[in-house]
Amino acid sequence: MAKNIQAIRGMHDILPDQSGLWLFLEARIMDVLERYGYREIRTPIAEMTELFRRSIGDVTDIVEKEMYTFDDRNGDSLTLRPEGTAGCVRAGIQNGLFHNQIQRLWYRGPMFRHERPQKGRYRQFYQMGVEAFGLEGPDIDLEVIAITRRFWQALGLEGLQLQINTLGTADERVLYRECLVDYLSDRKELLDEESLRRLQTNPLRILDSKNPQMHELIEQAPTLMDYLSEPSRRHFEQLCAGLDALAIEYVVNPRLVRGLDYYARTVFEWVTDELGAQGTVCAGGRYDGLVEQLGGRPTPAVGFAMGLERLILLLERQPENLPVTPPDAYLVMVGEAAQATGIKLAERLRDHLPELRMLCHCGGGSFKSQFKKADRSGARYALILGEEELARDVIGVKPLRDTSEQQDVGLSQLAEYLRAIL
Repeated sequence: MAKNIQAIRGMHDILPDQSGLWLFLEARIMDVLERYGYREIRTPIAEMTELFRRSIGDVTDIVEKEMYTFDDRNGDSLTLRPEGTAGCVRAGIQNGLFHNQIQRLWYRGPMFRHERPQKGRYRQFYQMGVEAFGLEGPDIDLEVIAITRRFWQALGLEGLQLQINTLGTADERVLYRECLVDYLSDRKELLDEESLRRLQTNPLRILDSKNPQMHELIEQAPTLMDYLSEPSRRHFEQLCAGLDALAIEYVVNPRLVRGLDYYARTVFEWVTDELGAQGTVCAGGRYDGLVEQLGGRPTPAVGFAMGLERLILLLERQPENLPVTPPDAYLVMVGEAAQATGIKLAERLRDHLPELRMLCHCGGGSFKSQFKKADRSGARYALILGEEELARDVIGVKPLRDTSEQQDVGLSQLAEYLRAIL
């Protein structure tokens, strides 16, 4: 007997019992984005590999170790997108979205990274993200952070902490990088293997090390804040003042650097201690140089991305926030005549009550077996149609979640009756 084919490791199914929670999550997020005037953009899952090498950076973990890259039949190197920003920028340049325009965009969909699978970290994972182009002041940084705070309010999530930092400009980071490399080079014996590798390629990422044995070394390292120009310092101070004005609590984390090369000035993360090692649920920042780096005109930009699987885990840990959307009604039909009439009745009800959630029994069976299935469905009411009801031109409406008595309702009055009780 042939062995069953399994899903690829780190790529999981979202089953019907779970999909309702995903739809709830996405709907709440989309509602907030619509209220802020953001519009959806949909980009391909696969892009030219060079796009990610030029945007994310050759010496990042994503490009070096994690991308799903392959040659197509034409010999072109393609990559399944590991993140969403680069594709949005490429689409904006290609389609002329940035020329003398302000764009507020959002996206959603699967991303791919060949990581070690664990809870909250997968090889195919889903993100929703926001990108705002053409605005350079701290006010748009404040807006995108305010959007994330409103997500948590809409979802009823608590216990998330906002961490912020500034990375300054590219020129400011060059000066800081030299100082940081000198500091770390004098203490090489304290660096772990990963940090030694990063010392000459991406030393700022050492500051983000999770190795507890390096904690003291990192705490005593020079800070980028000391190398900021007056404009960069003022940008960050104005952002902090805006957060204070909106009563958005935050922590300034000078070791927050993010893992992608294109960030500059503002960076931020929303973190939680409820998911173990995978504590970041939303992260982003400003990337003013990326559009020009990919061939477009200089365009300021800021954005963020959220891992939907981690938000789902948080929702499941706070069950009082979970949506409950059982069917309103379950139509029980006993007998061939009832089945024929019931199907037509159900379609008329859906015409007159677009909000009605109704399951129609299929497959026949006795009244007792159908009624059990109606109860198990979680429906509020069973609609009972048999030969006796047909003869009287009525249908039985039986409450399933309380002890109220069953009511017989005329078939022609059923839509109005259901509108009243639902």
